[in-house]
Amino acid sequence: MEKIDITVTTPSRKYSKFKSVLFYIIQWTWGLPVNIVGGIAYLICTKILKRPHSKFGFSNIVYLPWKSGGLSMGLFIFMKDNHEKKEWTYNTRIHEYGHTWQCLLLGPLYYIVVAIPSVIWCNFFESYRKKNNVSYYKLYCESWANSFGERFTGLKRVNDK
Repeated sequence: MEKIDITVTTPSRKYSKFKSVLFYIIQWTWGLPVNIVGGIAYLICTKILKRPHSKFGFSNIVYLPWKSGGLSMGLFIFMKDNHEKKEWTYNTRIHEYGHTWQCLLLGPLYYIVVAIPSVIWCNFFESYRKKNNVSYYKLYCESWANSFGERFTGLKRVNDK
């Protein structure tokens, strides 16, 4: 079993200038509806609320004092600040970055295909998951985010539920 460095705060996968520019062009055209909402929330959190933030690959992460895990809106990721488990923070960055790539692929369909099912699964099926010992990542869009996150960061998630 390979050793995973959970202190890594940036993807190991690098892209050419052309692919980077193409990524942003697609996100700000095809993914525009998702990125506008995420961009406004990002500006409110960083400029008005003065929340800490960082870059992660093509995304911008804002750290918030909330109980929930993470939320991805296109290029903008919002996640719990100072989680007690470093593995959780490491995994969540990779997972939410996978949602960023889903937005690139799905554009305006992201809300229907990923966001709405994810919000419902997260908020209304917690007791079902606990009672039946079902992983949060069992839902298609969540396991898909893990796969995309690992693929497009070059990082591997540590085992968790």
